[in-house]
Amino acid sequence: MKNICILGSTGSIGQNSLEVIANFPDRFHASYLTTNKNIGILQQQIERFHPRAVAVLDECSASLLKQTMNGAVNVFTGEDGLRELVSQGDIDIVINSLVGFAGLRPTIEAIKRGITVALANKETLVVAGEIITQLLREHNAALIPVDSEHSAILQCLTGEKSDDIARLILTASGGPFLNMRKKDFTSVTVEAALKHPNWKMGSKITIDSATMMNKGLEVIEAHWLFNLPPEKIDVLIHPQSIIHSMVEFVDGSVKAQLGMPDMKIPIQYALTYPERASSLYNRVDFAELREMTFFKPDLDQFECVQLAYDAIREGGTAPAILNAANEVAVDLFLQRQMSFDRIPHLIAHALEKIPVKHSPGLNDIFETDTATRTVVKSYGLHLT
Repeated sequence: MKNICILGSTGSIGQNSLEVIANFPDRFHASYLTTNKNIGILQQQIERFHPRAVAVLDECSASLLKQTMNGAVNVFTGEDGLRELVSQGDIDIVINSLVGFAGLRPTIEAIKRGITVALANKETLVVAGEIITQLLREHNAALIPVDSEHSAILQCLTGEKSDDIARLILTASGGPFLNMRKKDFTSVTVEAALKHPNWKMGSKITIDSATMMNKGLEVIEAHWLFNLPPEKIDVLIHPQSIIHSMVEFVDGSVKAQLGMPDMKIPIQYALTYPERASSLYNRVDFAELREMTFFKPDLDQFECVQLAYDAIREGGTAPAILNAANEVAVDLFLQRQMSFDRIPHLIAHALEKIPVKHSPGLNDIFETDTATRTVVKSYGLHLT
């Protein structure tokens, strides 16, 4: 029986993770759960899965949950409480599905304790990839990707030699505005941007899909996960979301991982890795599917992809600037304080104005994140 800690258990990935765990009651126990402030859903999870402890980042929400639960479960509070929760000695796997930069510190805490991390928080590797990969070596810890694209690549590379890789091909649905003209982005509403054609995800990553920044972040993540330069990592639009990514080898052959667009599949693979376990998830019906299409993304239409390539080639703290600027820009859009088309503009502004530190330490990453958020928020509000 493996004890699982889910960071962000009330979010989309967290809830899917709990459904996977429920399918294997003899193999996994949801021992530790966390949320920011969604204590309504967390309370339901506590009653169903009986965790040993939970953490609530928002202090007011944590206080309310303590009163409601009346000692039935140990409740940790705030960022310190989250770190204490991750420090519990009986955790076998941490599923990090926190949104954004907030996922970095607990990932580091888990790695330092030699705990296997199933990573759905792509921002961790985006902002601190070099530091994370070094810590993994130092502490003999494992990091298994949960993102469907990187899980696909991991599966395609099983049994292969790194020298035989010609390139990675990350597939993208193209989001809800794939066929919209760029000049019409000015009229995009929050409601329209949150309607993804294939996936059910949280609001931040859904907006990232609409701008295709999610694919840019995944390029940076793939760079660190698979130790390949950005020149060997391509993006390909595949609207059906059946092929989750591909690997081309030096002899011209290509491996692809296929499956229905269901996050429970890569979550289960991360939990059972390197084994596979039976499931009852929906299968691809190729006769019903009938066709799969592919084409290159328009980098003028979706500027965020190019910005991500520029940031990883620059290196240092450039990806941290990119990520922080994107998080602020997405938040401004979701709050209806800025139009959709201004998101890449704010990110480009940050990359131009904020100095990049090369070979950064962890403090440099946090300082860059804070400075970027201040600059971008001020600039973004000035544009409205």
